[in-house]
Amino acid sequence: MAIIRVKNLLIRTYIGFNPDEIRNKQDVIINMTIRANVDEAIRNDDVDNSYNYKTITKKVIALVQEGKFKMLENLTQQILNLILLNPQVEWARVEVDKPHALRFAESVSVELEANRN
Repeated sequence: MAIIRVKNLLIRTYIGFNPDEIRNKQDVIINMTIRANVDEAIRNDDVDNSYNYKTITKKVIALVQEGKFKMLENLTQQILNLILLNPQVEWARVEVDKPHALRFAESVSVELEANRN
Protein backbone atom coordinates (compact mmCIF):
# COMPACT_ATOMS: atom_id res chain seq x y z
CA MET A 1 0.00 0.00 0.00
CA ALA A 2 1.30 3.44 -0.86
CA ILE A 3 0.28 6.95 0.11
CA ILE A 4 0.66 9.28 -2.86
CA ARG A 5 0.41 13.04 -2.43
CA VAL A 6 -0.01 15.71 -5.08
CA LYS A 7 0.67 19.04 -3.41
CA ASN A 8 -0.36 22.56 -4.35
CA LEU A 9 -1.67 21.92 -7.85
CA LEU A 10 -2.55 25.44 -9.07
CA ILE A 11 -5.33 25.64 -11.67
CA ARG A 12 -7.57 28.41 -12.96
CA THR A 13 -11.30 27.77 -13.22
CA TYR A 14 -14.71 29.35 -12.92
CA ILE A 15 -15.63 29.01 -9.24
CA GLY A 16 -18.40 30.89 -7.49
CA PHE A 17 -21.83 32.34 -8.09
CA ASN A 18 -21.31 36.11 -7.88
CA PRO A 19 -21.43 37.89 -11.27
CA ASP A 20 -17.68 38.61 -11.24
CA GLU A 21 -16.89 34.97 -10.38
CA ILE A 22 -19.10 33.68 -13.19
CA ARG A 23 -17.29 35.87 -15.76
CA ASN A 24 -13.66 35.48 -14.62
CA LYS A 25 -11.53 32.45 -13.90
CA GLN A 26 -9.90 32.28 -10.48
CA ASP A 27 -7.08 30.27 -9.00
CA VAL A 28 -7.74 27.16 -6.95
CA ILE A 29 -5.09 25.11 -5.19
CA ILE A 30 -5.65 21.38 -5.01
CA ASN A 31 -4.03 18.90 -2.64
CA MET A 32 -4.71 15.19 -3.07
CA THR A 33 -3.74 12.30 -0.83
CA ILE A 34 -4.37 8.87 -2.31
CA ARG A 35 -3.91 5.43 -0.75
CA ALA A 36 -3.43 2.95 -3.57
CA ASN A 37 -2.61 -0.72 -3.74
CA VAL A 38 0.72 -0.89 -5.55
CA ASP A 39 2.10 -3.97 -3.78
CA GLU A 40 2.60 -5.85 -7.06
CA ALA A 41 4.44 -2.90 -8.60
CA ILE A 42 6.72 -2.59 -5.57
CA ARG A 43 7.41 -6.32 -5.40
CA ASN A 44 8.35 -6.58 -9.09
CA ASP A 45 9.56 -3.01 -9.74
CA ASP A 46 6.86 -2.96 -12.42
CA VAL A 47 5.58 0.34 -13.77
CA ASP A 48 2.54 -1.32 -15.38
CA ASN A 49 1.11 -2.28 -11.97
CA SER A 50 1.86 1.05 -10.34
CA TYR A 51 -0.60 3.87 -9.70
CA ASN A 52 0.02 6.52 -12.32
CA TYR A 53 -0.22 9.86 -10.50
CA LYS A 54 0.62 11.74 -13.69
CA THR A 55 -2.49 10.34 -15.39
CA ILE A 56 -4.87 11.27 -12.56
CA THR A 57 -3.30 14.72 -12.28
CA LYS A 58 -3.93 15.35 -16.00
CA LYS A 59 -7.55 14.22 -15.58
CA VAL A 60 -8.02 16.53 -12.60
CA ILE A 61 -6.52 19.45 -14.52
CA ALA A 62 -8.89 18.84 -17.45
CA LEU A 63 -11.93 18.54 -15.15
CA VAL A 64 -11.13 21.75 -13.30
CA GLN A 65 -10.03 23.87 -16.28
CA GLU A 66 -13.01 22.88 -18.42
CA GLY A 67 -15.65 23.07 -15.71
CA LYS A 68 -17.73 25.78 -14.10
CA PHE A 69 -18.52 25.33 -10.41
CA LYS A 70 -20.70 27.36 -8.06
CA MET A 71 -19.40 25.76 -4.88
CA LEU A 72 -16.03 24.51 -3.65
CA GLU A 73 -17.85 21.54 -2.14
CA ASN A 74 -19.06 20.40 -5.55
CA LEU A 75 -15.66 20.86 -7.19
CA THR A 76 -13.97 18.93 -4.38
CA GLN A 77 -16.48 16.06 -4.63
CA GLN A 78 -16.06 15.79 -8.41
CA ILE A 79 -12.28 15.51 -8.03
CA LEU A 80 -12.68 12.87 -5.31
CA ASN A 81 -15.10 10.89 -7.50
CA LEU A 82 -12.62 10.99 -10.38
CA ILE A 83 -9.81 9.65 -8.20
CA LEU A 84 -11.98 6.81 -6.86
CA LEU A 85 -12.71 5.53 -10.37
CA ASN A 86 -9.34 3.75 -10.32
CA PRO A 87 -9.77 0.29 -8.70
CA GLN A 88 -6.29 0.52 -7.12
CA VAL A 89 -7.45 3.46 -4.97
CA GLU A 90 -8.68 2.36 -1.55
CA TRP A 91 -9.01 5.80 0.05
CA ALA A 92 -8.52 9.42 -0.98
CA ARG A 93 -8.63 12.90 0.51
CA VAL A 94 -8.96 16.07 -1.56
CA GLU A 95 -8.62 19.65 -0.36
CA VAL A 96 -9.42 22.59 -2.64
CA ASP A 97 -8.37 26.10 -1.61
CA LYS A 98 -9.84 29.26 -3.06
CA PRO A 99 -7.30 32.03 -2.36
CA HIS A 100 -8.68 35.44 -1.42
CA ALA A 101 -12.28 34.20 -1.16
CA LEU A 102 -12.72 36.25 2.00
CA ARG A 103 -11.47 39.77 2.51
CA PHE A 104 -9.39 39.17 5.63
CA ALA A 105 -8.39 35.53 5.00
CA GLU A 106 -5.63 34.05 2.90
CA SER A 107 -8.01 31.42 1.55
CA VAL A 108 -11.04 29.25 2.14
CA SER A 109 -10.84 25.50 1.60
CA VAL A 110 -13.03 22.43 1.52
CA GLU A 111 -11.67 18.99 2.32
CA LEU A 112 -13.46 15.72 1.59
CA GLU A 113 -12.36 12.12 1.91
CA ALA A 114 -13.81 8.74 1.00
CA ASN A 115 -13.09 5.03 1.20
CA ARG A 116 -13.76 2.67 -1.65
CA ASN A 117 -16.20 0.72 0.58
